[in-house]
Order: sequence, then structure tokens, then C-alpha cells
Amino acid sequence: MTAKDRRSGDERRGTNRYPVEMDVQWESNGDRQPGSISDVSLDGCFVLSSGDVNDGEDVKIFVPLEDGMKVQFDGKVANHVFEIGFGVKFAPLSAAQRALLVKLVS
Repeated sequence: MTAKDRRSGDERRGTNRYPVEMDVQWESNGDRQPGSISDVSLDGCFVLSSGDVNDGEDVKIFVPLEDGMKVQFDGKVANHVFEIGFGVKFAPLSAAQRALLVKLVS
């Protein structure tokens, strides 16, 4: 028996999501906090963090590279679960950001 998916309409993702475990930093209203990405797609990601956010809020996700640099992804909080984390819908991606995401999921 398959479980019924409770999400519908705008809450459904248009692309496949892939499980990852990656420590990141995220920022909202000028306040940067630690978090961890638990899954990612070309449309967005889920950030595990106890930080407080609201649906629709602008956030920045900073993904570390091997050379110590970070790639910034801008987006909006699509949904949040208090004390667990939040889903982010990415703003349109550059070619470099898209290439990094493809590398992460492969």
C-alpha cells in the first residue's frame, strides 16, 4: 500500500528531489545561522535548522565549495516546520548555480 501524498497544488514539487547531507549557512534579515540541507532539487531545498522563519520570507543559502568559497542561492521560504526546518524555492538560477546543483545530486 502506498501512502497518500498530503501535498497538492503549489506545494507539489515540479522536479525530483535528492537526499543530501550538507552543512550550510543561511541568512534572513541580515542574520546568518547554521543549517544542513537534507534534500535538494533544481527548484529548491529543505534546510534543517531550528531558526525561526515565515512562509514567503526571503532567504539566502550559502553552499560551501571544496576551496573554502561559498555559492549563494537566493530564494523564498515555501514552508516551514517549527524547530525542524524549512523548504526554500530558489530564485532563478545562474548557469554556475545550476551546474553546482547537478554536481551535488549526481
